[in-house]
Amino acid sequence: MTKLRSSLLIMALLVLTGFLSILTGQENMLPHYMTAEERVIMADYLREHHEATLRSVPIPPPGQVRTMAEWEELQALMISWRGQTTILTEIVRHVVKECKILILTTNPASVTTTLENAGIPLDSVEFVNTPTNTIWIRDFGPWAVYQNDVDSLMLVDWIYNRPRVNDDLSPLSVAAQLDIPIYEATVAPYDWIHTGGNHLPDGMGTVFSSNLVLEENPGKTEAQIDSIANIFLGVNKYIKLPTLPYDGIHHLDMHMRIIDEETIMFGEYPEGVSDGPQIEENIKYIQDSLVTPFGNPYNIIRLPMPPDGNNRYPSQGGHYRTYTNSVFVNKTILVPTYEERYDTTALRIYRESLPGYNVVGINCNSIIPSLGAIHCITKAVGTENPLLINHARLRDSHDETQEYPVVATIKHRDGIEFANLYYKLKADTSYTEVPMVLVDSVNSHWAGIIPAHPAGEEINYFIMGVAKDGKWQVRPITAPTGYFKFNVLGEIVNQPPVVQITHPLHQSIFDISEPSISIDFEATDIDGEIDSAFVYIDDYLFSILDTLPYSVEWSGYAEGTHEIVVEVMDNDGATSSSDTVKVYIESTVATTPISPLDQIKVFPNPVGGQLWVDWRALPASVSSITLLNSLGQIQSVPQSQETGKTSLDCSSLPAGIYYLDIHYQEESQLIRVVKN
Repeated sequence: MTKLRSSLLIMALLVLTGFLSILTGQENMLPHYMTAEERVIMADYLREHHEATLRSVPIPPPGQVRTMAEWEELQALMISWRGQTTILTEIVRHVVKECKILILTTNPASVTTTLENAGIPLDSVEFVNTPTNTIWIRDFGPWAVYQNDVDSLMLVDWIYNRPRVNDDLSPLSVAAQLDIPIYEATVAPYDWIHTGGNHLPDGMGTVFSSNLVLEENPGKTEAQIDSIANIFLGVNKYIKLPTLPYDGIHHLDMHMRIIDEETIMFGEYPEGVSDGPQIEENIKYIQDSLVTPFGNPYNIIRLPMPPDGNNRYPSQGGHYRTYTNSVFVNKTILVPTYEERYDTTALRIYRESLPGYNVVGINCNSIIPSLGAIHCITKAVGTENPLLINHARLRDSHDETQEYPVVATIKHRDGIEFANLYYKLKADTSYTEVPMVLVDSVNSHWAGIIPAHPAGEEINYFIMGVAKDGKWQVRPITAPTGYFKFNVLGEIVNQPPVVQITHPLHQSIFDISEPSISIDFEATDIDGEIDSAFVYIDDYLFSILDTLPYSVEWSGYAEGTHEIVVEVMDNDGATSSSDTVKVYIESTVATTPISPLDQIKVFPNPVGGQLWVDWRALPASVSSITLLNSLGQIQSVPQSQETGKTSLDCSSLPAGIYYLDIHYQEESQLIRVVKN
């Protein structure tokens, strides 16, 4: 009698769930967590109902398999169109720019209308006509795995940890539509109750879950669970972390996001708040006790865990806002957002951590009360023809003398034809190409070298592999816009300043009757500033300058050959000298007819603001007056004209040496001007 009542209860709940969905046009949304009614029937559902709905022959996949990482190339992203239409529409809007979107629904026409009204092209939209109970496809959707790392694509499924039969059956429909074989861990000895939001793979055989996976499989030992994970998903290192007291569903993706083989983002609460203490303990355990597949410590990046709209955290009854619940879609990453004052920090961290990715925020305030966001409602299907590149990104180095080896595992089912390494300094616009060499044919390890660089440099690089069938791939997938980066640390060597004499020119000839000769020079320091300048004439210190403009008047010279050298010192004490400029002072120089331009007066000189050019002594007006800097570049300054005079407003110009280029009829003249 008890068994009959429980069966009737199961049937009633399942029928009611489906009936409510029909009545509400699929807008009824079961929460991410298990409802009170579902908790009552879950045990009986697993015992009585699940085995009656076997979908296929529940056997393991043939041979060794590898679960793809989320940052690998996708052919499609899956969603279940059950409620949260606004969020799903925005996901589709961005996914169709990257790959195909598979939409599980029994009403494609309605979804089509919604997408068309939102202005979304349907070329990359494909419908899987199958019923579902909920939107939470991350948990019940199938997993993409590859045989022998990069060979045949297959799908794997387990027993969904909710009594939601349509959700649990839907992976079969996906497999049929894509014509991909599916293997299910659903029947003893492989019966495995699990959920996708609590399963975070790194693409190299390591998986993170919370202890929920142990709690939901009480009839199995941890070793038995590890064995099933290995057989069906290629898991060779299964890491379980303590559950958090306030997250409700105990899914790691609510506070944790793996972004590459060695880097994990963790949510961060204010000290001592909500789930913060347990998160910190989990991080400490990872840093103290675990290493990456490459044998290195994990790199940890922190993302804020913001309070809800009422400034409450989960321990105070607030919603579980999280930024780690994001999803990779080839070169785009979709991130949940809530309030701009918190969002800007999270989005900046994503952009800094993943250069080149199109980081898109989607408002998730409407869904987060149900304990889920973007990652929870999406699931990836990998490409049919993967080219795999695994790499331990280079970390900051103190070595300024040794080369930096770059090693990567590069695989394709047809073999790799060649691979290249590309690197550049942060400030550069183009990469240097370096051929990589196959150093381990058994493990498909390729290596290239980045030359040593001095301290203070940031080096950007990426890897490209080309398969024998012509398929190519880069890592990161966003290259060359995106890249891996590392810094060369240590004491930065001061770079010396640079100085050049601009007047007089080398081997200039001057008449001794001239009252003075201006000595002008330019000086720059790329990593500091000029502290002082020393002007030497014939090896004697003539003048010391410490402010702009760098100009000094030389008078009282004797006939003969003279040598001018300028030495400058920067604020760190580094010095450098200009090339030697030779000038010749003669008692007479060749005479030339007096030019009408000699009658032009320019004043005041030096000038601070208004500069006047008086050409009233000329029989006609000047043709043009142009102001040039010391490099010959035209300076755009306001000009005004009166009878026989032109005014130039120099007040906005920086201090320095300038030249007036004055044209009159067939003649022209350059007049030097000093701007204070």
